[in-house]
Amino acid sequence: MLIAGVGSLGCTWAKAAQSHVSAWVDLALIDADNRSMEGARHANCLLLGETPSEVGCAGMPQLAEARMRSLQPITSHFLEQAELVLLLTGLGGGSGSGAAIEFARQATQSGCMVISVAAMPFEAQSQRQKIAEDALSKLSKVSDVCVELSLDRLAWQARERGVDWQQGSAWLEELCEGLMRTLAKVGLINLDLMDLKAIVSKTGGSTLLVAEGHCDEAEALYKRARSSPLAALPIEGARGCLLQVEGGPHMTLKQVEAVADAFTKGLSSDAQVIIGARVSPELGDRMRVVAVVSGLPKGD
Repeated sequence: MLIAGVGSLGCTWAKAAQSHVSAWVDLALIDADNRSMEGARHANCLLLGETPSEVGCAGMPQLAEARMRSLQPITSHFLEQAELVLLLTGLGGGSGSGAAIEFARQATQSGCMVISVAAMPFEAQSQRQKIAEDALSKLSKVSDVCVELSLDRLAWQARERGVDWQQGSAWLEELCEGLMRTLAKVGLINLDLMDLKAIVSKTGGSTLLVAEGHCDEAEALYKRARSSPLAALPIEGARGCLLQVEGGPHMTLKQVEAVADAFTKGLSSDAQVIIGARVSPELGDRMRVVAVVSGLPKGD
């Protein structure tokens, strides 16, 4: 499994996320210069600039895409070792809106499943919004799951916690950790990559949900998951859901069922639901839930 950051924001988030799951995943950092590589250990680092100090692709997605394409002989070496790529990027500039799409294409071409989390510019940045909307459409076509993240919502939540929104990406770190735990560790009811492939193959939109809270508060867990910084996206009528429930040593089947009901009650009546469960002693009386929801009705 591989966590890949593209662009300075994507690289910042990828480094933070990988630090929680370094035993299970590799890290790739792709940026126009070497600033985002600082502090990275055991990472595949690729520069899009012609020199390490050159930004080069700012505001020029096509240039970033072309330079990313020229690096395919290098990316193929570590992509052939990966089955799942979790790509983190910010859209609206050069690297994210150009190189991220090309890297996702290369990963898909190498046989990887690609889950992309793409941050959209602030609403006040109208020009970057236009670039980002076009890039999001292209990124969706080369990703198995492409999740739109709202920087406005992320920044608002960061202010509430009194942290820098660029550094305080706790939600993204929880998402990456939960997703990798889901697929990399043995549990009471195991989930694997084939289960994930079965869910994301559903036609339509897709999204990810993650939350942690008290094990007896299933509805509160669901509400917390829906209040994430993702762009608002209704999940009613979805046709697929992979749900991983992780709790402390005293987690009961009744608690797992309550969480499953809360997270799947709005799905289509014929939706395919795959549930996994795992005991993690460090959670105590808390529960962590990760859901991949797919087959969202188009136009909703």
